Amino acid sequence: MRLVLRTEVDIAAPPEDVWQHLIDLRAYRAWNPFITEAAGNVAVGERLTIRVQAGDRASTLRPTVTVADPGRVFEWIGQIGIPGLFSGRHRFELAPNGTGCRLVHSETFHGLLVRPLRRSLETATRAGFEAMNDALAHRVLVQRAA
Repeated sequence: MRLVLRTEVDIAAPPEDVWQHLIDLRAYRAWNPFITEAAGNVAVGERLTIRVQAGDRASTLRPTVTVADPGRVFEWIGQIGIPGLFSGRHRFELAPNGTGCRLVHSETFHGLLVRPLRRSLETATRAGFEAMNDALAHRVLVQRAA
């Protein structure tokens, strides 16, 4: 089974400014309500440690960075359990627009557990994405005003 979650937010800042906040993993705990802790090196092939809070559920993941294109795309892939059980390709895409940039925050889930987890993914995980998007937009604006 496959499920794609996709959210978007416009941020009144250039992609390069937003990028700096996306890759500052240590600062996530100060502002990010969805990824409450993160560590690692943002470079292709590197493993990250990510603590995700989706609704009442929290989990720690060890995904591998698959894309780190400065100012454009940050992506990782992770899995839970054995291959084919549950995996996700998490992606942040930044594109300039007339007022700054648009962030497309998405994840493509695959595996046997997608079907039983679908409702939770479509509600709690989507809400987590949207909360992160809003918090990131706010953080970028506050930092630019300082």
